[in-house]
Amino acid sequence: MSGPSNGGPPKDPRIRYLPSAEVRQRFLDFFTERGHTVVPSASLVPAGDQTLLFTNSGMVQFKDVLRGVETRSYKRAVDAQRCLRVAGKHNDFEEVGRKPGSHTLFEMLGNWSFGDYFKREAIHWAWELLTERFGIPGERLGVTTYRDDEEARAVWRDEIGVPADRMAVWGDVDRGDDHNFWRMADTGPCGPCSEIFFDRGPELAEGPECVPDHADECPRWREIWNLVFMEFDQPAEGPRVPLPFKSVDTGMGLERLTGVIQQADTTYDTDLFTPIHDKMRELLGHDPSAFEAERFSYQVIADHSRAMTFAIADGVLPSNEGRGYVVRRIIRRAVRHGRLLGRTEPFLAETSAVVIGLMQQAYPILAERRDAILGTIVREEGQFSRTLDSGTFQLEEALIPLTGADRVVGRRFEDLPDDPPTLPGEVAFRLHDTYGFPIDLTVELAAEYGVRVDRAAFEELLAEQRQRSRSGKKQDLARQAQMTAIYDEIARRATETTFVGYETTSAAGTVVAILRDGMEYQDLEAKPEVELRAEASAAAELVLDATPFYPEGGGQVGDQGVIRDAGTGEALFTVTDTQRPMGGVIVHRGSLHGRIHVGQPVIAEVDPPRRASTMRNHTGTHVLHRALRNTIGEQARQAGSLVTPDGLRFDYPGDRPLTDDEKRAIEGEVRGVVRDDRTVTPAFMTMAEAIELGADAFFDEKYGEQVRVVMVDGYSRELCGGTHCRATGQIGSFFITGERSIGSGMRRIEAVTGEAGDRLVAERFATLERATSAAGARSAASLPERIEELVARVGELERRVRETGGGSQALRPAELAQSAESVDGTRFLAYAAPFASMEELKGYARDLRGVLGDGVIALALESDEPQLFVTVSDDLVRQGVSAGALVQSGAPVFEGRGGGRPEMAQARGTRRDRVPSALEAIRQALAAQLDASVPDEPAG
Repeated sequence: MSGPSNGGPPKDPRIRYLPSAEVRQRFLDFFTERGHTVVPSASLVPAGDQTLLFTNSGMVQFKDVLRGVETRSYKRAVDAQRCLRVAGKHNDFEEVGRKPGSHTLFEMLGNWSFGDYFKREAIHWAWELLTERFGIPGERLGVTTYRDDEEARAVWRDEIGVPADRMAVWGDVDRGDDHNFWRMADTGPCGPCSEIFFDRGPELAEGPECVPDHADECPRWREIWNLVFMEFDQPAEGPRVPLPFKSVDTGMGLERLTGVIQQADTTYDTDLFTPIHDKMRELLGHDPSAFEAERFSYQVIADHSRAMTFAIADGVLPSNEGRGYVVRRIIRRAVRHGRLLGRTEPFLAETSAVVIGLMQQAYPILAERRDAILGTIVREEGQFSRTLDSGTFQLEEALIPLTGADRVVGRRFEDLPDDPPTLPGEVAFRLHDTYGFPIDLTVELAAEYGVRVDRAAFEELLAEQRQRSRSGKKQDLARQAQMTAIYDEIARRATETTFVGYETTSAAGTVVAILRDGMEYQDLEAKPEVELRAEASAAAELVLDATPFYPEGGGQVGDQGVIRDAGTGEALFTVTDTQRPMGGVIVHRGSLHGRIHVGQPVIAEVDPPRRASTMRNHTGTHVLHRALRNTIGEQARQAGSLVTPDGLRFDYPGDRPLTDDEKRAIEGEVRGVVRDDRTVTPAFMTMAEAIELGADAFFDEKYGEQVRVVMVDGYSRELCGGTHCRATGQIGSFFITGERSIGSGMRRIEAVTGEAGDRLVAERFATLERATSAAGARSAASLPERIEELVARVGELERRVRETGGGSQALRPAELAQSAESVDGTRFLAYAAPFASMEELKGYARDLRGVLGDGVIALALESDEPQLFVTVSDDLVRQGVSAGALVQSGAPVFEGRGGGRPEMAQARGTRRDRVPSALEAIRQALAAQLDASVPDEPAG
């Protein structure tokens, strides 16, 4: 096995080796024995929290409990929480592989007290666990405390007996020094903390300043545990005030603790990582010395294999934006380091399989979703390999004219002469931006051709692009932070909104807050009767103490309606959207009319027809989900949904389209359930009871101890907080209107129910009648036969034209459409023929589009001056596919130039013999566009 590197501190015989799985279990058992409830790890996707991309600490799932807006049945908790730090304030992405204890994915071991025990117990238990249960000698531990926290310092000094030379005091938050002081955000719960460090040995000290909490400057000390004592509340303005109850929030990285107990030089030398290293050594044929020489890349691959495995298990698939883009970056960085090690064949599915084997006992979700995890990685790695191949082709086309030198594989930038030819930064940036080709590989390949890259120009273009992207985001983040502080204040002041919308669509309530233009217009405590005078129809937000309006959640859109004065019935507020921005506060957004004030009694009325249509689509979504899984397999779990009054949208993992037979089977099963008029019953129960019942839960939803399960009698059970029909018969009709790919390994079904379904049937019958009349058929039933006659007649006429020498002798569009291939789930058709003119080619393209439907068509006119013509369907244009970019990829291949719009473009060239290569370049560029690249991370 790949073991620790040589040259570390001597091993301490008093510390007994324990496997990481036992370290985790001993931690949980220790606190269970002390009255703590074991809370399962939450998903890496922070449910109900729009401020985070990923769960980045153990406190995320307890945030509302710590803020006092949510209660649990327990006051003591213990957990092992999977975390991912790749963005924002806590971002270890660039440090992975470089620093001995930095990881993207890690496990946070934590014990919690919500208004129960405090500093003394937390400190004593931490010391007892480390020194007695794990056998770490007390003289090898050091601690830090906050400047003003004499209470914690006294416990360490007087009760635990930590000597002064192993204690350090840090921090002065009022002067900008946050050492040993923790805060959730700029406002809210906060407090001092005490950190525990492991002394790796005085021989590693780098001077007298090497004391605990200077671990970044001195390798002697390694932080292993942080004990946070939340005792203050920081308002938006003014000094900190004591919280109504004090809490303890501790966090200890399993990887670091295991590193101490296994006495590994780095966390990468523990049994959490060495099996992954061993698999890579096996694949590469490396011996231990080669591993040490290439440790950096090995460590990146091991870390990223863990991160991608867990993220995909939690439902995050590689994509172009948000969480999906992070996963894509992680996979691509791992692939790049694999290539640096000399591995060009796919390998990440094999390292991921090792991760699953290592972690599945603690995280059963990995075994349950093994096939989906590995399948996603195989597809994404394959797509990126094609991207690299396509980018390499384009890069070589640019490099070859710059130098007459032969390519020397392995030649480095440092080996180039003093004044080599230069590849313009604009070319490198285009490869990076259009194809997702990493700049490091551009530099590497250019060096092999004896060319240097104008890196400064590339970085300037990249900086300009990032600045354009960030300018809008900064404003959005500032606005979001401002509104979060306001909502947080309302939540703590007025408690949560009571939702009564399951029972009624009209209810009495009282206005507790009014907001407009990001400001709260009335202080509830200080000025409860001051009226807000606003212009008619001014945009605003209202918070009531109780409401029947359903806030957007679980894929269901928020309710609309009106809020009236309770006395006069006058319409005060038109609600156009309802949201729950945080905690239990429900916000009504819309137009304010006349006069309204805090404390005013009102009647809130939901739009009943709109709500009814939404309920039909929501219950229809549940039935569709079960029918889909019954038809194609249990792996088709919901990965996203949208429920509106007009229809429903359902996303699920899949790498192929549904067949016509499958669509008919799904529709038939759903309609059968509708005809059965099965009872739909919502019921509240504990999460444990719901799991035992077999209810489905989804990664992006937040579930508390008490959950709501919606049961379709004898058919399906799902955790859901949405509004539903009382019986499936109320769904009415059900029709699938579309099914398509929405990215790598993800598909989407669109459907309608109720009145929308009735309208669809009426429209299709009207279309059928018009087609029957236009074709001259006797009846709708004979229309297919009539169409076959007309097709045969047209075919005969085309044959006669060809026989008499007219036309291009191109294949019939219907015949050609059958040869369309699938590029990452998108139909692609490439065809070259000696068309008589571009006008004939374009007419042929229009006919072909009518037969093919959605997809990309690339046609070539074969002549001494060949031409290319590309069209892209509207749905793909919306996804970012551009005909102009595709044509520009093919034009240089046949020594031509061209351009156009995203939906249509053309090019003229000079090399007829290279037309097939030009069409292939377009196919590769399409794969790259679908693979969707955004700026790559820096080297390393």
